[in-house]
Amino acid sequence: MPRAYFALGILNISFKKNIMLIPFKSNKIIFAVLLFSTLLFSCGGGDDNDPIDTSTPSNLSLTANIVGVNTNNPNGDGSGVVIFNFSADNATSYKINFGNGDTAETSSNSISYTYTGVGITNYNVFVSAYKADKFISKNISITIKVNSGLIFSDEFDIPGSPNTNKWTYDTGAGGWGNNESQYYTNRTDNVSIANGILKITAKKESYQGAEYTSTRMKTQGKFDFKYGKVEVRAKLPIGGGTWPAIWMLGSNISTAGWPACGEVDIMEHAGNRQGIVQSALHTPSSYGNTSNVGSQTLADVSTAFHIYAVEWTSEKMTFSVDGVVHYTYNPSTKNSSTWPFNANQFIILNVAMGGSFGGSIDAAFTESSMEIDYVRVYQ
Repeated sequence: MPRAYFALGILNISFKKNIMLIPFKSNKIIFAVLLFSTLLFSCGGGDDNDPIDTSTPSNLSLTANIVGVNTNNPNGDGSGVVIFNFSADNATSYKINFGNGDTAETSSNSISYTYTGVGITNYNVFVSAYKADKFISKNISITIKVNSGLIFSDEFDIPGSPNTNKWTYDTGAGGWGNNESQYYTNRTDNVSIANGILKITAKKESYQGAEYTSTRMKTQGKFDFKYGKVEVRAKLPIGGGTWPAIWMLGSNISTAGWPACGEVDIMEHAGNRQGIVQSALHTPSSYGNTSNVGSQTLADVSTAFHIYAVEWTSEKMTFSVDGVVHYTYNPSTKNSSTWPFNANQFIILNVAMGGSFGGSIDAAFTESSMEIDYVRVYQ
C-alpha cells in the first residue's frame, strides 16, 4: 500500500475512535487530529515527484568553425583562426583548453582563437561548463592548417587580461633610464582586452609615489625569434607627454647588457610631436640619441589604426607603416659594434609618460590609451 493511503487509513480509524470516546464539545482535540491527518497526507507521498536538481550544468554542446574550410581546404585557409561555439543548460561560465597549452575563461557562448605553428596539426579541445564549483566537460578533435610564415600571433580575441602564456610584465617606477614619470603595473586599470582590442592605458593618478600609471608588457621568456617580419596594428594615445612604443630587445640582455644586446624600436611616438612616428636602432656604435633613425608623418595616428612593421634579415632592418617604408638600416660593415642583431629578440609594448623622448606632460592630461588589434610575427 502506498505510504499516503496507509497513513490515511490509520488516521481514519483513530479518528472514528475519537468520535466515539470524546465528546463533540472537545473541538480542540478534533481539530488537532484533523490537522495532523492533513499534514501527513500532504507530506507523505510522491517519491517519483521529488524536485529535479538544477545546480549542475547539462546538455553541453561544442562546435568548431575553422575559418576558410571548403572542398579544396578541408583544414582551413591557413590563417589558423577557429571560432568555437558552445552552450549548456544552467551554465554561468566556460573554460576552454585549446589543446596546445593555451586556455581561456568566458561567460560568452563563443570565442575566436588563432593557432600558430606551421603545417597541419591535430588538437584535442576541451570545454567545461561551470556553475559555481559544479561542471561538465566535452571535447572535440580538430585539424588546423597554418600557412608557413606565421610563428607568433596574438589577436587579443579573449576578453580580460593578456594571455600569460604569451606575455609578462615589467613593473615599478624609477625612470627606466629615461627619466619617465609613470609607475608600470599589470592592473586591469592599465591593461585589458575587450571587443578584440588590447588597451594599454596611461593614467594620471597617485600610485606608489608616482603621479602616473601605465603598463609595459613583453614576451621575454615566452617568445623570441631571429629574423622575420613583425606587424602590429595599432592606434596611438594622444596628449602631451605620452610616449607609446612598439619595440624589441635582445634576449641576451641579462648577460650582454644594453646596448650590446641591440634594441629595435619599431614605432615610437611623442604626443608633443603629434603625428610623427619614428623607428630607430640602438647598437654599441650608436645608442641613446642614436643616429640610426627614420620617421614619417601621419595625420591620424590617434584616430585610426595603422600597421607598424619591421622586416629583419641577416642583412638589414626595414621599417614601414602600412607598407610605406621610411627607414632601412644596412651598415656596410657588420660587426658586434654595428650589428648586434644576430641573436633572438623579444617584443615589448608600452606607453611611457614624459622622459627624454616624451617631454613635458600636459597638465590637463588625465588618461589615454594605445589600442592594439593584433601582434603577428612571420618568418
